[in-house]
Amino acid sequence: MFRFIPRNENFFELFDMAANNILNGARVLKEMVEEGGTEERVDRMKDLEHEGDRITHDTVKMLNQTFVTPFDREDIHALICGLDDIMDLLDAVGCKYYMYKLKDSPAPVKELAEIIYRSAEETVRAISYLEKLDKTIHHICIELNSLENDADRIVRSAIAGLFDMEKDPFSLIKWKELYETLEETIDRFEDVANILEAIIVKHA
Repeated sequence: MFRFIPRNENFFELFDMAANNILNGARVLKEMVEEGGTEERVDRMKDLEHEGDRITHDTVKMLNQTFVTPFDREDIHALICGLDDIMDLLDAVGCKYYMYKLKDSPAPVKELAEIIYRSAEETVRAISYLEKLDKTIHHICIELNSLENDADRIVRSAIAGLFDMEKDPFSLIKWKELYETLEETIDRFEDVANILEAIIVKHA
């Protein structure tokens, strides 16, 4: 049944929950690459991924039941799905790190995990300005784009170094795949930034 009077704060609360869930996942990822991919940490990441799915489901359900929304329905759907994609990829990174029995993370992996954490922090900050459609979001999106560019540079250099230095082909494949998944995760932060920026432009 449609609600004709929007409860906008509920959408923003769900966005905030999704973003903070990602931040928690980014924190677990940092712990994994710095201290080890334990089964406990993998389980924590999986719990966060399930929580992200629940938040996404609740948002889509609310969207389908609300006639008047705080901004375009397709943007609400794109934003919550974009946030869910990030959490899914964080879970994928954690699973690979654990299943491949990776340890003693090289410096580029730790740098990428730090970029993911910083991107998560900036995403939480951007979402906090969304209800008021504050143009501060534009400046945060610029920072997220800059972090994505830094990540691209690190990944290119790291993969090139793998082919130069890594003698074990199995190890090379494992680390290369991890780098690519880390890069994809950071790319999804940029996708969310683009969605947020589009929302601000539409309502400027």
